Amino acid sequence: MSEKKELSAKYSPSEVENKWYEWWQEHKCFHSEPDDREPYTIVIPPPNVTGILHMGHVLNNTLNDVLIRKARMDGKNACWVPGTDHASIATESKVVARLKGMGISKDDLTRDEFMKYAWEWKEEHGGIILQQLRKLGASCDWDRTRFTMDPDLSAAVIATFCHFYKKGLIYRGVRMVNWDPVALTAISDDEVIHKDTKSHFYHLRYYISDGQGNPTDKYLVIATTRPETIMADAAICVNPADERHFWLKGKKVIIPLINKEIPVIEDEYVEMDFG
Repeated sequence: MSEKKELSAKYSPSEVENKWYEWWQEHKCFHSEPDDREPYTIVIPPPNVTGILHMGHVLNNTLNDVLIRKARMDGKNACWVPGTDHASIATESKVVARLKGMGISKDDLTRDEFMKYAWEWKEEHGGIILQQLRKLGASCDWDRTRFTMDPDLSAAVIATFCHFYKKGLIYRGVRMVNWDPVALTAISDDEVIHKDTKSHFYHLRYYISDGQGNPTDKYLVIATTRPETIMADAAICVNPADERHFWLKGKKVIIPLINKEIPVIEDEYVEMDFG
């Protein structure tokens, strides 16, 4: 007769989750090798090694896990490839901040010395992230763990870049960029933290044109916080239902400073109660 075991009055997630996750790993339940089954593969959206996972990662990886487990139960050759992303600019700022706390300036280090600290950061936080994914119960094939700066991945990036460059799809051009004056690098829109500041409101007179490019004595006042952009003005837009501006329909105005003639156009997009 089998021995009876008492059922705990309280559920202990750590005991149950750790026990079964270790069993899953020991029996290679998540490992995949190519075979005749229909393949179903997900490459994990690699979390940045800038810290630890947040709630967005939890949601995203839960959805990935649901899909991969469903495919596995359907008999497909399911493979979920885990890994982490170097996110070099963001990671560099984290490493620089840590060095500053240690009384070390990045400018005083050689490239190799700085990279030593960067790799230490990656091993520490990358390791934390991978352990957190295990704690979530993510059914990843851990034998396939990758890092975006692994030699084979870096080689693939370079090969892909060269391929598209030779096809003329990658080129160097003059663009407005978000510039980080501390890291001395361009950054994406997603990495910009916007801050409201007090500035001046400039009121400029746009004189009505006589149709020959000459100003008349009538004008329209335009208010702007960015007077430096007026040279690129292409038109002045008014709401067609705005009675205040009926007299402007079909007219042209002169851009201040450069005396360039532009048309007055109409669109309901303009808010009549603003400004």
